[in-house]
Amino acid sequence: MLTVHHLETSRSQRILWLLEELGVPYEVKRYARDERTKLAPPELKQVHPLGKSPVITDGGETIAESGAIIEYLAERYGGQAGGDLAQLCPKPGTPEHRHCRFFMHYAEGSLMNWLVMKLVFQTLPRQPMPFFARPIARALCAGAQQKLIDPNLATATAFLEQHLAQHTWFAGEQLSIADFQMSFAVEALLSRSTGGAPQTHLLALQQRMHARPAWQRALTKGGPVLMG
Repeated sequence: MLTVHHLETSRSQRILWLLEELGVPYEVKRYARDERTKLAPPELKQVHPLGKSPVITDGGETIAESGAIIEYLAERYGGQAGGDLAQLCPKPGTPEHRHCRFFMHYAEGSLMNWLVMKLVFQTLPRQPMPFFARPIARALCAGAQQKLIDPNLATATAFLEQHLAQHTWFAGEQLSIADFQMSFAVEALLSRSTGGAPQTHLLALQQRMHARPAWQRALTKGGPVLMG
């Protein structure tokens, strides 16, 4: 039985969504974050040396990293997919394949870096520290967000809006592995970005994802996508 080692409110939610879309039998082993640090528990290191989620075990295989897991699942279980999953891995040489490849890398290679920084700089001033240090931390974090992080997130939002104005999904008119890879970043971007940049097409994409029965089943099994 394929097992998803699922850390609550984490990137592994997109793995559950893909498995639900594919109809692959699996079980979920859930892990709670440390209440104080919000980090993954040490038990995950017993599954994979990095101690991160998502991780899947499938027979004798143990696979980490979202992109690698998504590609593995598509290669092993996606061959017979039909309907709007028929282009899960677009044909090489097509525009859809180029878009898919780009967003498979862009999600973690560029976009999530700024989103993680945003989360860190939002939460850092609320961490325990001497009272006299809090105003300094608040000012430094606010400055970093205003001058560095938020402008980059605004650029990302504008780029994604332009792309989605011309495409229903990230690779084109059909779902692809890029949509699963990008789904967590889209949720985080809509939750954390500021500055009033238009998000019309991102919000429409989010609604399309949320309306899918497989997304709703994954949410029931995995819990909320983002930390509250």
